[in-house]
Amino acid sequence: MKKISESAVRRLSLYLRLLQEADAAGAETISSGQLAERGGTTSAQVRKDLSLFGSFGKRGLGYSVQELLERIRAILGLQRQWRVALIGAGKLGSALFSYRDFEARGFEIRAVFDRDPEKVGTALGGLTVRADEEMDRALRDEAIEIAIVAVPGEAAQHVVDRVVKAGVGAVLNFAPVRLKVPRGVTLRNVDVTLELEGLSFALNSR
Repeated sequence: MKKISESAVRRLSLYLRLLQEADAAGAETISSGQLAERGGTTSAQVRKDLSLFGSFGKRGLGYSVQELLERIRAILGLQRQWRVALIGAGKLGSALFSYRDFEARGFEIRAVFDRDPEKVGTALGGLTVRADEEMDRALRDEAIEIAIVAVPGEAAQHVVDRVVKAGVGAVLNFAPVRLKVPRGVTLRNVDVTLELEGLSFALNSR
């Protein structure tokens, strides 16, 4: 497959949400202009993004909402369930677990791990928090595909090394550190502090 930029993939996710809203409102078709207006981009960008994955819609008629929904879901790999593990059951981890939209979009959290003895054995949703010592084997046995890492920064690299060794192919990291993963493993970092600093800069530059 041709290399697709991360920004284009993010816009596809945005288009998916906009299409779901249009579908819920009963719309049968939608134009690139409507997607652009709602998504804060341009019609040309919408058409360019979609053209990366084939031919969509008909000139003058727009796109079928249902058809484009299904095509984008297939492109993003959302026509199946992904097995996810959450590592870190602190305040952030618990908040992430309670975000039920994960499961609705095909990301099923199958296991939760923590090294705090006071958290191990407690209930988190319908799961029991497991001990850190169980993690390596459980990730393999349950064929976990995505790991969400919500641990302190000083522990994050060691945790990710173990996750990768257990065969997990993708990591979503919330620890405020830059991590290293081998070729073939996909890593995404979510640094809330950086995002807040970006907002601070925007406000300060007005």
